[in-house]
Amino acid sequence: MDPIAALEEIAFLLERDRASAFKSKAFRKAAGIIGEFDAAQLAERVRDGRLKRTAGIGDTTFAVIAEAVAGDVPAYLVALREKSGPAAGAAPEGLRAKVRGDLHSHTDWSDGTTPISTMARAAELVGLEYLVVSDHSPNLTIANGLSVERLLDQLDVLDRLNADRGIRLLSGIEVDILLDGSLDQTPEMLERLDVVVASIHSKLRTESKELTERMLRAVGNPRTNVLGHCTGRLVEGARGTRPQSTFDAKAVFDACAEHDVAVEINSRPERQDPPDDLIQLALDAGCRFSIDSDAHAPGHFAFLELGAARAEANGVPAERIVNTWPVERLLDWAAAR
Repeated sequence: MDPIAALEEIAFLLERDRASAFKSKAFRKAAGIIGEFDAAQLAERVRDGRLKRTAGIGDTTFAVIAEAVAGDVPAYLVALREKSGPAAGAAPEGLRAKVRGDLHSHTDWSDGTTPISTMARAAELVGLEYLVVSDHSPNLTIANGLSVERLLDQLDVLDRLNADRGIRLLSGIEVDILLDGSLDQTPEMLERLDVVVASIHSKLRTESKELTERMLRAVGNPRTNVLGHCTGRLVEGARGTRPQSTFDAKAVFDACAEHDVAVEINSRPERQDPPDDLIQLALDAGCRFSIDSDAHAPGHFAFLELGAARAEANGVPAERIVNTWPVERLLDWAAAR
């Protein structure tokens, strides 16, 4: 087995199972290290012990590499596959099979764990045709949000990567909705992006009327395409739980329908946002939807299964889910705002 593929699949499976980020990073780091060697050089370094003494290669990663170089599927990978299935499992079914792209993902440019190229490979692995790279905006300093200058640099990187990739990488941002409802990036910069996801990350316990007005202004902004994780709730996971924000959901979803802003069905297990009753309310209001992974690591693209299952259970038609559309239709819709 190719040792780099083995290391990357292990990292993917650990991320999918929400294991410690430290563990998955160790396998990805090892993959980067051995990527400097051709097959013969790597085999020689395994044989003479030099690889085991290389900084960044631990006992577990060395064992995986050595077994792969010997032509075996590493035991560590076998155990993970037996526990939860391989990274590339059976073809998706139901509504998930109709999801062509993901409009909300993060890379190591902000608070994601891996480079854009690694996220792109993983998105291809789960069968996506396009991926919006939507790193955070400047106000979210804790997440290393992108300034105008850094975002411009990222656009150049996306152009270069698109030149030799099967998957289409689209430019985007998860822009913070500020306290006054404005968006945390310059209008000129937002105008250059393919897709804009607008989300609230602060003052989530604000009084209902004030929070509603804040959300309505953001939804009415002509550059907003998707309203991200609208309640901000957390229902499980390492960060603990957090109740959903209180706002006039009918008014907000009516505004989303009026302005043709998609309501995100956030697929992360700890979010499951919006809750089912609000999905029904948005459906009744005539809203479009976007099923997104909110991936911060490659294995998180597997969460799309969970989001699709929730949408399907709530009777959301595929035609009203914007990322079931071909990429050109999606781009025309986003630009029409």
